[in-house]
Amino acid sequence: MELIERIKNIILTPNTEWAVIEQESATPVSLLKKYVLPLGLAGAIATLIGSGFIGNTVLGVKIGGTLSYGLNLAVISLLGMVLGFFISTYVVDFLAPNFKSEKDLNKTAQLVAYSNTPALIGALLAIIPSIAWIGSLFGLYGFYLIFVGLPVLKKTPEQQRIPYIIVSILVLLVVYFVLGAILAAIFAPIFGISSMSNYGL
Repeated sequence: MELIERIKNIILTPNTEWAVIEQESATPVSLLKKYVLPLGLAGAIATLIGSGFIGNTVLGVKIGGTLSYGLNLAVISLLGMVLGFFISTYVVDFLAPNFKSEKDLNKTAQLVAYSNTPALIGALLAIIPSIAWIGSLFGLYGFYLIFVGLPVLKKTPEQQRIPYIIVSILVLLVVYFVLGAILAAIFAPIFGISSMSNYGL
């Protein structure tokens, strides 16, 4: 119930919810266990069902629909989410002093975990591969959540918020691309599929 309340509040009333979160004590590990991992597991299961048992057809070409394909994407999705959470937390916290913000790993972990809520919820749409792309758009709302949360959790000055977000996103895009490529190269052979299949090729 607490998980559902947090999801609802951070999405619908982020301004007041960030103030509540700021008063809470949390660590990257505790946030992973109680929030990020449960939502990430739900998304991975949706990916397994959608890609492993349903599949999708793009330009007349069938993609997925096999258990090995679904397992491959589900494992990559879950590991990518866990590693991405920790990497994002450390990157955003490392950049903080450059934008006159407080360097506090625990508060940064809260910012990263809860601002990722829309993306984690959107991942549930992977259960229907043909509309999974809509779920990825949910993540865009996360940028707004970060914008609202920065001055509360990181004490970021008004004029530094947008530059802080932009630089963090650019750095993380590179990190996620490299991380995704590495995970695909590792797990595709394990599940006996082409690594390019992870990208629908």
